[in-house]
Amino acid sequence: MYSQKLFDILKGKGISIGDRVRIASGGHEYAGLLMPRPFSGDPEIIVIKLDNGYNSGIRAESIELVQKAPPKASREEEDPAHAKGGVAILGCGGTIASKIEYKTGAVYPSITPRELRSAFPALEKWNIHSKQIFSLFSEDMNAHHWRLLADAIEAEVKDGSEGVVVMHGTDTMNYTSAAISYMFQRLPVPIIFVGSQRSSDRPSSENEMNLLNSVFSATQDIGEVAVCMHASTDDNFCHLHKGSRVRKMHTSRRDAFHSIDSTPLFAVDYRTSRFEALSEYKKRDHTGMSVKKELNDNVALIYVHPNIKPEFISRLSDYDGVVLMGTGLGHVPIDAFGAKTVKGIYAPVKELIDSNIPVVMSSQCISGRICMRVYTNGRLLLDAGVIGDGADWTPEAAYAKLCWVLGQTKDIKEVRSLMMKDVAGEISERSALEEF
Repeated sequence: MYSQKLFDILKGKGISIGDRVRIASGGHEYAGLLMPRPFSGDPEIIVIKLDNGYNSGIRAESIELVQKAPPKASREEEDPAHAKGGVAILGCGGTIASKIEYKTGAVYPSITPRELRSAFPALEKWNIHSKQIFSLFSEDMNAHHWRLLADAIEAEVKDGSEGVVVMHGTDTMNYTSAAISYMFQRLPVPIIFVGSQRSSDRPSSENEMNLLNSVFSATQDIGEVAVCMHASTDDNFCHLHKGSRVRKMHTSRRDAFHSIDSTPLFAVDYRTSRFEALSEYKKRDHTGMSVKKELNDNVALIYVHPNIKPEFISRLSDYDGVVLMGTGLGHVPIDAFGAKTVKGIYAPVKELIDSNIPVVMSSQCISGRICMRVYTNGRLLLDAGVIGDGADWTPEAAYAKLCWVLGQTKDIKEVRSLMMKDVAGEISERSALEEF
């Protein structure tokens, strides 16, 4: 919040967040939209969004109102002509859906059809309708929200939507897309996840191209759960990635999302109607959608590291399942040669398995396949009952899958069988060298 002194000045001049103001400081004048002040920093500094899209903090000598912000549209406002059918856009939060970056800094989602068409005029060419499911930072999402989203997707499909677009934060989008991939089989419509690495107040934002390509993809003849994001640092086209094989590979690049150990499904550009298949994909399946939304969120994902303590692994007995991010081909420290200086975790891992807690292996390596038959370390883990030998799933896909599998069955044999079955393309039959 601003200081009480500034608050009184703004109130006295009838200035509110989002209004256009003119500030004088140091012999210069600055004009822009008044922004909320961050929680940290000097409360005497006024923050405005300049016309170039960037925010600036200014110690003002004077401030004047230039123009009041237009009134906000009602959150209940809908577009009757687009109430059903067409493409459903479901909001879960994230940079791509938040009004905070688009206009004034006020915190509310931009998700009604009217708001979306205002922000993205090219959406007028498609029949869309929309609904806010929840609005969260993606790292705050959990299995409860995966279920809420699955319920909303199922309702849209049953209600006749020709495709579903999910606006989602990028940080954990690959977890959610993997979970939804397992929940929905034999899809009669595409389910397209989309996000944005950079907010629209930045000149380099890719949100518009990502969203429009995702809506365009949702009208195509595919029956996949996919992620639509920039394919390069340029604004030339997007890639459509299989939801169970995608990973965020960079903190801020616009082309941060890559298909792991696989080729993207499509290259997409709505401007030229480009929808170029790059690998095998499923078409819309109208034989009867299979929906299995049960999840068990009592699953741990553990990054194995030097100095990991055996007692830490033992404390995982409170979980119903464990996914290990092992090193290399799927290894953990187990003291295979009896060295007194080694603190192996073989014993507590085996104790978990012996108590019917499934332990699944994934790799810290970005690409490649788990193979626990090469070294003594891996063979001992395999003999102990660790699941995953031969799989090339990502850790996120393995984690979401174990949550889903444990929601379907508690029988350890069935868990092992279902984990090693390719359900949604998360396990490939062969690894191609050129995909590294």
